[in-house]
Amino acid sequence: MRRLLGHAVLLGRGVRIVGRQPVAIAVMIIQPLVWLLLYSQLFQSLPRLGGFETANYLEYLAPGIAIFAAFNHGAWEGGGVVQDIERGAIDRFLTTSLPAAALLSSRTLQAALIGAGQALFVMITALVFGARVRTGPIGFLIILIAGVLVCTAFAAFTHTIALLARRQETMTMVGLFITFPLMFSSTMFTSAEQMPSWLQHLASLNPVNWAVEAARAAMLGTNWTTAAVHLVALAGFATALSALSRLALRRYRLQL
Repeated sequence: MRRLLGHAVLLGRGVRIVGRQPVAIAVMIIQPLVWLLLYSQLFQSLPRLGGFETANYLEYLAPGIAIFAAFNHGAWEGGGVVQDIERGAIDRFLTTSLPAAALLSSRTLQAALIGAGQALFVMITALVFGARVRTGPIGFLIILIAGVLVCTAFAAFTHTIALLARRQETMTMVGLFITFPLMFSSTMFTSAEQMPSWLQHLASLNPVNWAVEAARAAMLGTNWTTAAVHLVALAGFATALSALSRLALRRYRLQL
């Protein structure tokens, strides 16, 4: 009961902090929609090259942008932890009766909810502009689950870096370093057939691509096995990084 109460208190605090930033909320909603609408028009002829499994580029792109929105939020989540460290909030919470692990798990849950919300807005917009989730509500749900898992994984990763580095400059460099290489070494924008062989191998090891492939398989109804395998891999990846973040928090506490 105490653990659940601790999570609720910290999650409520995080939601209130986000709610006081209307500009940030607007950017989180609008940015992925701009990517979706801009790139779907700019590259609408790409499916003619082959390997896209649909002639409608918006249908191909939508799950990728949904995953990008969730991943991008998780990749920058560690900055909030650094702010709490700089303000002394983490240290104060560690002196209370709240479970220490709730400091990170509540932030991860908050990130997952925001990431899922961003992915939801992207998919709804895609449907309004003519895309179709061929597998119906189940496919739609799988896309959101993939978004939650990739956001959770990278939120945990950036929490770990934040607890070890404790500097905003470091978090900015980490965010920039991982966001674009992982995005462009995936099939977010183009099919694997259009990639050089070395990039195809790199994409197969890319957790962001696992989420993209699972979401796209659900969107197009191409291969349920692909979706299941990638979701399981993502869940394992997120679990491992969450454990790593708890170890980083333990190290932080020992240094107080």
